[in-house]
Order: sequence, then structure tokens, then C-alpha cells
Amino acid sequence: MQNRTPLTRNLGAAWLYFYVHYVTEVICFFALTKLTGDSPWLWIAPFAYDALAFVPQGIIGRISDRFPKIQMTTVGVLLMCLAGLDFWLGFLPGRFTALVILCLGNACTHINGAEVTLRCSDGKLSHPAIFVAGGSFGVITGKLLAKTFVPYWAVVLFTLTAIPFALLAEYYRKDADKLDNPCEKYDYNNPKVSPGIVVLVATLVVIVRGYMGYGIPTSWNKTTLQTVFLFVTMGIGKGLGGVIADLIGVKKTAILSMICALPFLFFGDNHMFVSLIGVMFFSMTMSITLALIVSVLQKAPGVAFGFTTIGLFLGTAPIFFFKFTTTLANCIVIAALTALCLAGVCLIARKDGKRNEQL
Repeated sequence: MQNRTPLTRNLGAAWLYFYVHYVTEVICFFALTKLTGDSPWLWIAPFAYDALAFVPQGIIGRISDRFPKIQMTTVGVLLMCLAGLDFWLGFLPGRFTALVILCLGNACTHINGAEVTLRCSDGKLSHPAIFVAGGSFGVITGKLLAKTFVPYWAVVLFTLTAIPFALLAEYYRKDADKLDNPCEKYDYNNPKVSPGIVVLVATLVVIVRGYMGYGIPTSWNKTTLQTVFLFVTMGIGKGLGGVIADLIGVKKTAILSMICALPFLFFGDNHMFVSLIGVMFFSMTMSITLALIVSVLQKAPGVAFGFTTIGLFLGTAPIFFFKFTTTLANCIVIAALTALCLAGVCLIARKDGKRNEQL
């Protein structure tokens, strides 16, 4: 097998797509926050956004896997810019049209970011984790900008800056694609469990964790600055999870992060810094479920990422219709769901240190 060059082992593509992901979420949540200022759209717009941005990523991922020469991020950025201009000028029929275009653009950039960082990662989780982490910083930035006098056209111009970053990342991808199977070193699944069960259980874990994320007790979060701290901590946790998994192993990281998160989440409801530690641990498993799915779908990283986004939508969708209203109820549900996630990960993850050594 051809040896990997140093180019495919560094974090260049990961940091480039950290920025692309950041930019993507800035324009999306700028537009979404502006849109939800209208009371009829208060819950319909975010629900439609989650459905239209997350669910199609499996299909787009399949297209990206089959036709890697299509530069999905450029397509996505241009779609998001078109949507931003329509939110500003209103030249397309209906506000919902612009929202659909915005969501499809979001889906394209996410899939391309996952494809590039997974292929260039040499089997490391830190690369896709850094890419995913950029979104949390973009979400809070977009929300804050929407409450200022920054115009749509300025955000559209800012979004265009993602294109050169994405084109530069293709340089890393082309180098990685010199190998027959760039994702071959994703070998974290338990070989005694069938691939279909691995995908199913990992997706179920994503669904459960997506639901749990909205139930975390955060009564302390009352100011804009505290909200900034919350999203920044989420981003740090997502990136840190991949880095730590590369150092101590996927299974250990998943178990430790889930167990350590619980006491901080339970006792941090009225204490910001205690809660943020729990949020950081909670966020660390984001890259692990993706790595497990890629391990059995090595030739289709775009489809693998699509499973996680579909799972995320299915996990967050119930929140729009039903929420637990007491801290005690939330804590009980979080504890029960954490136990379920732990059991799932322990079932489908390979023991650390037992990966295929000939790679």
C-alpha cells in the first residue's frame, strides 16, 4: 500500500474547514434569527431549517462520494449567498423559498467539509472534530450579528470568503485521494458486531444525544455573555473530544466524557462554570459516533456523515413539541439516556489498542 505523505497527516484541511463551517453557520443563523423575529415563524422556521439542512445530507453525501470532482462547498456557498440576497431584496417568491435555498447550501458545505477532513485525517478523529467545532462559534456569531445593524449584503460578502479556504482544502484532499481508500484507517468498530448494527446503534446514540442536548439544565443562562460562553464551550468540547480520542482511544474517551459530564450537568443548573464543564464533557462524543459509522462505510464518508445529521434532526425534532419542565425530570432523563448511550457505544466500539495493526 502506498505510504501517506506528511501532507495528509497535518491539520491543514481541518482548520480550513473550521473556518468554512464557521462562516456557514454565521450566515445561516444570522438569517434564521432575523426570520424568527416574526411571531408566526417563531418555531416553524427553526424546525423547517433543521429538517431541510440535516436530512438531505445523506443524499448529498452519496452524490459527493460518487462524484468527488463536484466542489460541493462552492455550490453551497453560492446557494447561501443567493438566499441571503433574497432575504435582503425579496426577488424570489415567498420567504420560505430563500430558507430552502439557505438550508441546501448549508447541507452542501457540511458534506464537503466532512468528506475532505475525513479523507485527509489518516484515521484521526481530531480532523473532523476540529471541522465540526467551528459550527458552534458560527452559530453564536450569527445570532449576535442579527441583533445589530449589520446588513444582509455585508454577511453575504463575508460568506464568499469561505470559497478560497475550500479550494485550498481541495489540495489536501487530492493528495489524500492518491490512496485507494483514504479512510482505511478508520477501524474503530467492534468486528464482532455486524456493520448494519454498528450504523444503527451509532445513529441511535446521535438521536439520543441530540435530544439530551436540549434538556441540559442551564437556568444560569440569562445574559448574552453567558450564552456566548455556552456556545464557545460547546465548540471547545467538540474539538477536544477528537484530540483526546486520538491520544487515549475512542472507547475510553466516550466512556469518560459521558460519565464525567453527568455530575457537572446535574449540579450546574444554577452555577455557570460547573455547568460549562459538564457541557464540555457532553460535547466531546460528537466525533466518536461519526468515526464508528465511517469505520464500516469507509468508501462512503459522505453517506456516513449523513447518518449523523439525520440522527441529529430526529433527536432535536421532539423538542419543538415537548419538553420536560422541571430540573429533576431533566436530570432523570439525562441519566437514563446517558446509560443507554454508554451501553450502545460499549457494544459497537472496538477495544482501544486493538485496531488493525497492519495499517
